[in-house]
Amino acid sequence: MKSKWGLVLVLAACSLRGEACTNLIVGKNASADGSVIVSYSADDFGSFGYLRHFAAGKHGKGSMRSVYNWETNNYAGEIEEVAETYNVIGNMNEHQLTITETTFGGRPELVDSTGLLDYGSLIYITLQRAKTAREAIRVMTDLIDRYGYNSGGESFTIADENEAWVMDLIGKGPGRKGAVWVAMRVPDDCICAHANQSRIRRFPMDDPENCLYAKDVVELAREKGYYKGKDSDFSFCEAYAPADFSALRFCEARVWSFFNRYAEGMDRYLPYASGEDLQGEPMPLFVRPERKLSVQDVKDMMRDHYEGTPLALDDDPGMGPFEAPYRPTPLTWSVDGKTYFNERPISTQQSAFVMVSQMRSWLPDYVGGVLWFGCDDANMMAFTPVYCCTDLVPECYSDKVADGLNFSFKSAFWVCNWVSSIVYPRYSQMFGELKNVRDRLEKDYNALQDRTEKEALALAKEDGKGEEAARDYLTDYTNRVAAGMLYEWMELGKRLMVKYLDGGVRPERDGQFLRTPGGLGVPVERPGYPERYRREIVKATGDRFEVK
Repeated sequence: MKSKWGLVLVLAACSLRGEACTNLIVGKNASADGSVIVSYSADDFGSFGYLRHFAAGKHGKGSMRSVYNWETNNYAGEIEEVAETYNVIGNMNEHQLTITETTFGGRPELVDSTGLLDYGSLIYITLQRAKTAREAIRVMTDLIDRYGYNSGGESFTIADENEAWVMDLIGKGPGRKGAVWVAMRVPDDCICAHANQSRIRRFPMDDPENCLYAKDVVELAREKGYYKGKDSDFSFCEAYAPADFSALRFCEARVWSFFNRYAEGMDRYLPYASGEDLQGEPMPLFVRPERKLSVQDVKDMMRDHYEGTPLALDDDPGMGPFEAPYRPTPLTWSVDGKTYFNERPISTQQSAFVMVSQMRSWLPDYVGGVLWFGCDDANMMAFTPVYCCTDLVPECYSDKVADGLNFSFKSAFWVCNWVSSIVYPRYSQMFGELKNVRDRLEKDYNALQDRTEKEALALAKEDGKGEEAARDYLTDYTNRVAAGMLYEWMELGKRLMVKYLDGGVRPERDGQFLRTPGGLGVPVERPGYPERYRREIVKATGDRFEVK
């Protein structure tokens, strides 16, 4: 039986898999500076966050490259290498091409376990081979046709400095190479998002400028019994990833929150996006925002916890005594035979890394493409700029100093998670201090961007140096800023440990802890629980703890 919410015990793939990611997309005419902007959070409990790098290269005829599964790192096999591959840093290449994803799973019987390429290896191989979004769509689908695809359903964001596309893709079943897919171009004046649920419904079949698709996308659905209607009425997501409660409340609700922040009239879609009405009106694939968004707006949106909406996490016992907008895993839990759920906002503690990609058509590629990157939850860290020409990974973002089972203070992943783990239990007391450091750093990085890029462009014009000098300059800058952020976060962690040790609060003035005339710390303050939570204790226990 379904509850009032329509919750079923067999949950959608997005609620069971750890890979519950979020992509936000801003067209170039919807952005404040003309950038195409894409965000991505790699949300997976237990994953180690680092910045991947693949160096550019030339390869002889007959060269082969090894393929490793992105999630397991298991060797999958070999594919033929191309003559030239491009520099890739994170999810952006040297030509400003960005590819990201969210997993929707879809119909499990369509997974081809014999395929060579998983969704992660597909992304990074394509980034090494394509210069534009349209070329990337062709490369991705050609690779799958040739070598097979062994992941579940994926939504990909594929963007360059001129345009952004969303592609929903799923395999054809065991032993069948290729995939069925639809790719839709996001209008330049619109914003779009996807968050672990296929979002492409009906699509134009005669508009190759704005829609590309597999020739058998409808045919396979008919063959499998998923669809019986006219081609013109076909909906990709209804056929290949029909939504249940979890696909809406845990996935579509994140998209709704983004749209609701920047577009009018989104209240009408809340019953559907929240899972209250599975037959309600679905959201459009993209909307026009009321104002143009900056890169900082997108960074801040990746910190969203449904604030100011009916889904906000600030008015129930789950927030604990210190009002944390986080909930423990898993998303669902049971009491007395009934199943309940936690909200799943965009900002979540299990993020391994988060990035915001900025792509600008009016600048040379090496300076136009910036990957704003950080390890851990976007709310709990500062994004630092990583230029797409970077060919040396900052030490703190590399997988050479640590991994998921080995802590290191040289690793941004571990230092940022260390600080977050200090803050989470006493969120309302400590978060303000973290936010002050975070916002100060990002304000500095934003202010330095224009000057840094002008200096790089000036270097590129100097006789005898050219573009190579500019690339070196931006690589050095990328590394220097990342190292500076790590230092600031280390100092923040030390400060929080000292100030909030054992539940107390050390008094301070003008940023300095107070001392006695003899040089010792003055007695700590002991604020205890906030007033609201004290009342909750009294309400639950009556006079049990009353002092007589």
